[in-house]
Order: sequence, then C-alpha cells, then structure tokens
Amino acid sequence: MKEIRIADVARLAGVSTATVSRVLSDPDKVRQKTHDLVMEAVQRSGYIPNSTAQKLRTRRTMNVLVIAPRLTNPVFAEILRGVDDELTQSGYGIIIGNLDNRREREARYVDLALSRQVDGVLLLTGYIPENGARSMRDSGLPIVAMCAAIHEDGIPNVVVQDREATRKAVEYLARLGHRRFGYISGTLGSIIEAERFAGFCEGIAAAGFSWDDFVRWEGPFVFSTGVAAAEAFLQMRDRPTGIFAACDESAIGFIKHVRAERIRVPQDVSVIGFDGIEYADYTEPTLTTFRQPLHELGRVGADVLLKLIHNQMKPEDWSIRLPVTLLERETTGPVLHKDYKSLRRSTV
Repeated sequence: MKEIRIADVARLAGVSTATVSRVLSDPDKVRQKTHDLVMEAVQRSGYIPNSTAQKLRTRRTMNVLVIAPRLTNPVFAEILRGVDDELTQSGYGIIIGNLDNRREREARYVDLALSRQVDGVLLLTGYIPENGARSMRDSGLPIVAMCAAIHEDGIPNVVVQDREATRKAVEYLARLGHRRFGYISGTLGSIIEAERFAGFCEGIAAAGFSWDDFVRWEGPFVFSTGVAAAEAFLQMRDRPTGIFAACDESAIGFIKHVRAERIRVPQDVSVIGFDGIEYADYTEPTLTTFRQPLHELGRVGADVLLKLIHNQMKPEDWSIRLPVTLLERETTGPVLHKDYKSLRRSTV
C-alpha cells in the first residue's frame, strides 16, 4: 500500500501542508472550521501522524501524570475514566501513579515530573508529593488538584461541594425525626474529611442540636471503618438513629455488620453514604447517598490542565466546585420511636 503523507492530507483538504501540520501539532491556534476540514481529510486518507516528530517540534511529551492515593477505591477509578476520556480527545496519553496509601512511593513520581517526562500533573492526593527536599512543584509543570483541594497559589482546584452536602445530610435526617446522630469519618488529616466533618457540624448546629447529640467514629475511607463503627454502635446503650458515613464503602460496611446482628435498616437506624459508587445501587437495602459527578470531575480536571499546558488560562482563574446529588433510597426512613432514648440494646 502507498504510504500516506502529510501532503496527501493537505491536497485532500485543499490546504497547505503547513496548515495540516499546525492542526496536528497545535490545534488550539487554528480556526474550528479549518480544524474540522483537516481532521476529516486525515480520517478519510488513513494518515497516521508521526507522534515522535510532533513531540520533538512542540517539545511536549503528550503525556499527563495522574497520582491517586489508592486505585482500588471505586471513586478514583471513575474519576480516572473521565480524565482518560478528555485526554484521549486531545491526543494525550495518561500515566497513572498509584501511591497505594504509602507516602514512600511518591519519590518515583516526583522524579518523573522533575525530569519533565510529562507535560502536567493531576493530583488526587490533597497535597504536593515530595522526594526528600524536592517537591513536585519544583518541576515547574502545570498542576491541578482534583477531588481533594490543595490550597496553594497557582494550583487550580476541581472539587465537589463536600461541606454543603454533609450539612444537607443532617437536615435531611432531622426532617425524618432523628434526634441522635452518628458520624463515620474518613481518613484523618485529609482535606476531604475535614470539609465533610465541618459540614456535618454546621448541620448539627443549624438544626438546633449540640455536640452531645452525636457520636463520631474515626477511620480511613474503607469498608472496615464502617465495620468498626458498627461494632461500637452495637455496644452502645443510647444508640444513634441517624448515621452519616463519609464514604459509601464505610456505609456499606456498617449496614452489613449491623444487619448481621438483626438490626433493621432503616427501621432501627437510618444510614446515608457519600460518593454514589456503583456498589451502592446493589446493596440490600439500596443505599441513600450523595452522588458525586465523578466522571465529570475527571473530565473537567483534565480540561483545566490542558488549558494550563497550552497557556490558555491563569491558575488563579480556575477553582471549580461541582454540585452533588442526594439519592433517596431504602436505607433512610422516619424514626419509629418517639423517644430516641428508649432505643437500648437490640432485643430483636
């Protein structure tokens, strides 16, 4: 078969070879009509751009580094899908850095950035990775924080409305008649946990309750945190009737464990999660939760990073907070007891 060259594409599109080259190497600097014309000719001709030559001309690697705390978390998996979809449309590849919740794994990814083997970095960590005295910021690469905000100059944040959602969770439970609450935390020290707990406390105060009206169980964003909270819950005399879990995994762990001890959900205790992971659709009963727009979060974060890479925006112009949606399902309901203090150890 005859090799298809850039001149063949230019002839088919009715433009110069320089225009074709510009569309392929720097599409943001050409008119949309010209871009579409050239890309149609590329598709019709079957032309395959020489990516190595493009990288040499533009001095770009056409790769983006994404660092996540734990890839087994379904939240991060869905965000990464959004990132990959957006990057693919712009011809960029993705390099995934999985820390697996171990800070010592940061060094290799810091070195990757410092050696400029990527064009930008997306962080889901809530902090800037370091390698000894060197920080990822020393690379000079564009950096965008997703999911967990990083409050440093020059770093855009693409997050969700965590605080507003948890405040709404307390209001929702209070409307159902709940007067004693439980809070299952996320990873201590994380900005996400700080925001969600702050919103929970605001909701408690706004509904006219005090710190004496709720109990807090601490642990990371994992199933076992919910199980540990359930064990503590079962030992209590005055049990909370309305539980908010800072992630769906903990909520599911809590529900599974208390139901195994013949505690009814939601008749004896209502539970709300946070994230809207797919598993929540298939729990028994189905989980009331706040659904994050995870795919959109990843897509928007990647879009912001690409704009930074192409000098189309200033970092201080972009801090995006996406709304979350309350999905009312089967794990929440009205309090069946008029006096919550009568809820002693289960006799069911």
